Amino acid sequence: MGSLGISGTIPSRQTLEALSGLIAISVERAGAIEKLGRAEAAREGEQLRTALLDSVTHEFRTPLTSIKASVTTLLGHSALDSGQRLELLTVINEESDRLNRLVGEAAEMAQLEAEEFELSLEVHPIQQAVDAAIEESKHALESHPVEVHLPPNLPPARMDFDRIKEVLRHLLENAAKYSPEGTPIHITGEAKNGMLTTSIADRGPGIDDFEQALVFDKFYRGRNHRFQVGGTGMGLAISKALVEAHGGRIGVTSQLGHGSVFYFTLPVA
Repeated sequence: MGSLGISGTIPSRQTLEALSGLIAISVERAGAIEKLGRAEAAREGEQLRTALLDSVTHEFRTPLTSIKASVTTLLGHSALDSGQRLELLTVINEESDRLNRLVGEAAEMAQLEAEEFELSLEVHPIQQAVDAAIEESKHALESHPVEVHLPPNLPPARMDFDRIKEVLRHLLENAAKYSPEGTPIHITGEAKNGMLTTSIADRGPGIDDFEQALVFDKFYRGRNHRFQVGGTGMGLAISKALVEAHGGRIGVTSQLGHGSVFYFTLPVA
């Protein structure tokens, strides 16, 4: 296992053998634990890759299936009335938008990782970005009342308006996705120490301490929800990259059974 050197008073041979035996056992145990840890990490990594593939495949396949079914019905049933045709065309239009958004998120994630993007910074009040994000997310939010409590004296922030609107949209849609129908979503804001903090609170199941450190990783989705709730796990990773590009930070506080509060900061103008 190794060699042992002792200076000064030399203990008895029996004492030396006992000490070296204990040290050898400890070294062997540490090595075994390290090997076990690597094996467990490899196993969990494989499970994560499988879950990711299943999730992404499902997210892309669902709109494609709806589009294919609608087109097949339109082509095979010439006797459809105008209302039925309009309904099928609406499905095709909505699912095409969803598919386009998924592809756009994947491309955006690649650009953010490669730092191949530029921010168009201007001064805006956060209220404008919040209102625009709520309007764009109204379909996802239709089962949740959104309560906005932004003080009128909040200072504006320097931001790329479209990018921050996107961050807010991801956070709002996540809150709606993981919260029971009918529960409210609260948006609050405050300015402190030269930073503007915007928070989105939900009444969802909450996130345990271990997962709070992982939810902003690319493709990560909650262990208890990855198969029950749709998504690719890119929204929070994109939000983190965009907020940090603005010089801010993003985080979450949560308590199991009591919901979560996602927040991000921006430098005030």
